[in-house]
Amino acid sequence: MTSFLNQPLPLAAEWLRKRFSLPAPFDPPVEDGIPAGPLRPAAVLVPIVMREEGLTMLLTQRTDHLHHHPGQVSFPGGRVEEEDASPVDTALRETEEEIGLARRHVELLGTLPPYRTGTGFEVIPVVGLVAPPFELALDDFEVAEAFEVPLSFLLDPDNHQRHAMEVRGRQREYYAMPYGGHFIWGATAGMIVSLQRFLGR
Repeated sequence: MTSFLNQPLPLAAEWLRKRFSLPAPFDPPVEDGIPAGPLRPAAVLVPIVMREEGLTMLLTQRTDHLHHHPGQVSFPGGRVEEEDASPVDTALRETEEEIGLARRHVELLGTLPPYRTGTGFEVIPVVGLVAPPFELALDDFEVAEAFEVPLSFLLDPDNHQRHAMEVRGRQREYYAMPYGGHFIWGATAGMIVSLQRFLGR
């Protein structure tokens, strides 16, 4: 899988397009402590940026005052609203609202299996290629920062750590990928692992 990351940008992007056109079964990661009963539908955009120096992934750091997941690294996205035509529409709408990335910059590749969280969400990861140049306009109420991480780092299983914490008296394990001054963990890291497993099949 890592061989495609070493290819020139046009070939690497074309490899991703072909991979998503030929889906294959794989085992996505499963988060601990999924609550019983129906989960709330949500969707996120997994933006892969086509930089000349190599593919990167665009992530956000949430502001510290938010009620849900304050200060965490996340993908742009959110709950599915009634007016959304599909989870893809949710992901693109939320991305425009949160970081100002217009959907015309996003080439949709496909979706990964739903990721179910211990906080009661069923999240559809929508994967897309993003072609520079583009400008971001962050919603400073929700987003403290937007930053990019080399895709080669995120897809390397050697960088996929397993951590544990106690939640309501129960030990839960989760993935984490520290990078620079950022701690990528939880559902975001789990969806990155899901992408890595999908591409590795």
